[in-house]
Amino acid sequence: MKSNIIIILLLVGTIFFYSCNEYLDVIPDNVATLEHAYSNRASAERALFTCYSYLPDPANPNASAGLLSGRELWLATEGLGNAFGTTNPPSWNIARGLHFPDNPMLDYWNGLNYAMPLFVAIRDCNIFLENIHKPVDLESFERTRWIAEVKFLKAYYHFYLLRMYGPIPIIKENIPVSATPEEARVYRDPVEDVVEYIVALLDECAPDLPVFIQNQTQELGRITRPIALALKAKTLVLLASPIFNGNPYYTNVTDNRGIRLFPQTEEVSRWEAAALALDAAIECAHDAGHRLYYYNGYSGLSSRTINKLHLRGAVTDRWNDELIWGSTKNDEYHCQIFSAVRTNHDQFPSPIRSILAPTLDAVERFYSNHGVPIEEDNTYDYENRYQMATVGIDHEHFLTTGVETAKLHFNRETRFYASLSFDGSVLFGNGQLRQDVAGNIQMKKGDAGGMIGAEKYSITGYVPKKLVNIESSVDLSTWTHHRYAFPYIRLADLYLMYAEALNEIKAAPDDEVYYWINEVRTRASLGTVQTSWDTYSTRSTDYLSKEGMRRIIRRERLNELAFEGPAYWDQLRWLEAENTMSRPIRGWNVQGETSADYYRVTQIATTTFEKRHYLMPIKIETLAKNPNLVQNPGW
Repeated sequence: MKSNIIIILLLVGTIFFYSCNEYLDVIPDNVATLEHAYSNRASAERALFTCYSYLPDPANPNASAGLLSGRELWLATEGLGNAFGTTNPPSWNIARGLHFPDNPMLDYWNGLNYAMPLFVAIRDCNIFLENIHKPVDLESFERTRWIAEVKFLKAYYHFYLLRMYGPIPIIKENIPVSATPEEARVYRDPVEDVVEYIVALLDECAPDLPVFIQNQTQELGRITRPIALALKAKTLVLLASPIFNGNPYYTNVTDNRGIRLFPQTEEVSRWEAAALALDAAIECAHDAGHRLYYYNGYSGLSSRTINKLHLRGAVTDRWNDELIWGSTKNDEYHCQIFSAVRTNHDQFPSPIRSILAPTLDAVERFYSNHGVPIEEDNTYDYENRYQMATVGIDHEHFLTTGVETAKLHFNRETRFYASLSFDGSVLFGNGQLRQDVAGNIQMKKGDAGGMIGAEKYSITGYVPKKLVNIESSVDLSTWTHHRYAFPYIRLADLYLMYAEALNEIKAAPDDEVYYWINEVRTRASLGTVQTSWDTYSTRSTDYLSKEGMRRIIRRERLNELAFEGPAYWDQLRWLEAENTMSRPIRGWNVQGETSADYYRVTQIATTTFEKRHYLMPIKIETLAKNPNLVQNPGW
C-alpha cells in the first residue's frame, strides 16, 4: 500500500495541491492528467489509497493531539531533538500553551506543523467521487464499495476538523476553477449543519460497506460498516456534549452574514439521537464479531497476570476482536520505544527511550482495588499515599516482593498495573510469555530503568506499559518490535459512550446504564458500580443520581482509555479541561538515587488552560486571505 500511495502522490497529488491555502478548494484545469489517473482499475485504486493516506496518525506523538496535548503524558526537555526530530513536538507545545494563531500547532486546517492537510484530503475525496465512474475494467461491486469508503473518509475528515475547530466549511463539491475569488471565499457552516452533513454521508455509505473484512491478509484497516456507524455515534455524542450543546461561551459567535455558528440552547434530544446511534453501532459491531478482548494465550500464568493481559491486549494485540477500527499507517514503533522500560543496564544501547511520562494526576485517577477513586475509598490510606512501604507477597505479580515503593502503588485496580511501569513494579512479556514476571523494574537515578543518559528517562517516574506489545522485547542492544494497529475506536469506547448517553436522557440512572459500564468494569476485574460504591465509597449514593453517575462514567472513561488519546478530546467536550488541564505537572524526583530522595513529589511544570483552548485557532494568514472566515473565540 505504501508504494501505491507514493506513486499516486507523485502522479496526481502534486497536481491537485494548488491554492488550498488561498481559496481552500479549487480544482486545477489539467484534464489529461486527471483522465490518466482514472483510466483503469489500477490507477483508480491508487487514487483510493491516496484518499486513505491523509488519515491522521493516532500513534505519532508529534502529530496526535490526543497523546501529548491533554497533560496525561509529559516529556523531559532534554534530548527531544534526537527523539522526535524537533526540539518542541507540536502536540506537546499545545499542552504547554505555546500555541498561537500566527503559527498554530497541529494545523490540520492548512496541513502545517506535523498535521495532515485535511481540506486537501476532502478535495481529493471529491475528485475521486467525481471520476470513479470512468475505469471500465472496475467491477460494479468494487466501485460501489470504493465509493462508500471514500464517502466515509470524507465524513471522517470533516469530523476531525469539527472536533478541532467547531464550525468549518462543508465541502460537498470542489469549487470549479472558473470560480471568482469571491465565490471561492467560503464560509464556516454552523456546527449543527456540519454534523447533519457528516451523519448524512455516513448513512449513505454504511449499507455499501462490508460488515467485516474477509480478505484479512490484504485488507485489514479498510473501512467497514461497524466503523461507519461508530463514527456516526461519536459525531452525535460530540454534538450532544457540553462543548456544543448550548455552551454559553459560543452563543454570540456569528459570521459577517449574521449567521450564528453554534447551537444556542441545550437540547436533550441530541443525547437521544446519540443513544440511538450508539445502540445501532454496538449491535452492528456485535454482529460483525466484535467483543471485549479477553486474553487466551499461554496457560500456566497467574490469574493476576492474565487479568492484566486482558487490558493490555485490548490495545496491543494486533487486530483483536475488540478493535473496531485500527490504524495501519501508525507510528506505534516510536510509541513503543518511548513507552518501554529497561530492566538491565546492558540494555542502555538499545533504542528504548522511556520518555513518554504519565503525570501524577493521570496515575492517581486510577481506582483502588475496590473499584472506586482512591480519594473516596473508605479503606484506602489516601493521606499517606506518598509514604514508602515494603512490598509483601500479597502484591506478587503486581509489585516486586521485598522492594520499597510508594504506598500509592499498593492496592490499586488491575488497570493501574496493566497500564503503568514504575519503580517497584514488574514487567510481563519482553518476549518471555510463559512466566509471570520477565523483569523487575527499578527507576531511580542510576537504575536500569531510570535516569542514566540525558535522552532516555521518564521525567515523572512512570511510562505507559499498555502501549507496549507483550511480544516486543529488548535483548541487550537489540530491540525487537512487534507491531500492532493502534486503536482509532474500540468496543469499550462505545460501551462507555452508550452508558453516558443513556444517563443523560434518563431521569435517573437505571440497570441499562449500569449494564454497559459494568461490562467494562468486569473485564477490568472490578465489582459492579452498585456494589463498589455501596461498600467502599464515601460518596455511596453517587450512582443513584444523574450528576453522580455522570462523574462515575467520566472517570471510568479516563481510566479505561488512558494514554490512547480519547482523554484529551473527552475533557474538551465535557468542558472540564479548565480544571483538569490547569493543574501543575507532577511526578517523583527522578534525580533521586535513594528511596528517600526519589519518593518526593516534584512539580515539573505549570500549565494553564483557558476557555479559548477548547477550540483550535485558525491561522491569521488564512483569515486574511478569506475575510468570510471568522476566528474562534479568544484567539
